[in-house]
Amino acid sequence: MSKTKTGETIENVEFPTFDASKTTDQIRAFAEKGVEQSKEAYTKLKTGAEETQKVLESTFETAKTVSGDLSLKTIAALRANADAGFSHLEALIGAKSLSEVVELQTAFLRKRVEMTVEQAKDFQTVASKAAEDVSKPIKTAFEKALKDIKAA
Repeated sequence: MSKTKTGETIENVEFPTFDASKTTDQIRAFAEKGVEQSKEAYTKLKTGAEETQKVLESTFETAKTVSGDLSLKTIAALRANADAGFSHLEALIGAKSLSEVVELQTAFLRKRVEMTVEQAKDFQTVASKAAEDVSKPIKTAFEKALKDIKAA
């Protein structure tokens, strides 16, 4: 018998029993749940990584195509500029008077300005389309990810 601070006797005190089999089952269930959650998280991560890889591959392929289009547009502009310059030089060589040279030069400069403006518009159109084409897969993937996050 033991005495408490108040001097009373505690005779039949039952202490809770420890059942190892129940504890083992609880730990096992907890561990299995953790493994299951880890598998789900891994699957989601793997799926996300695969989707990201596909988006990046698509984006790089689009960038490659667009880059080729811009290169072709640049080469065409350079060729047109070179042809115009050589044509103008031939015309200047064939000029018979100073007034004809001035007239040829004025016409050439006017055509060059018009050609430059037209080329700038073409480049702007191609560049805008390129930016849109390259960013579209990324934008779509980002919007899908946000939608998935909101759904979860």
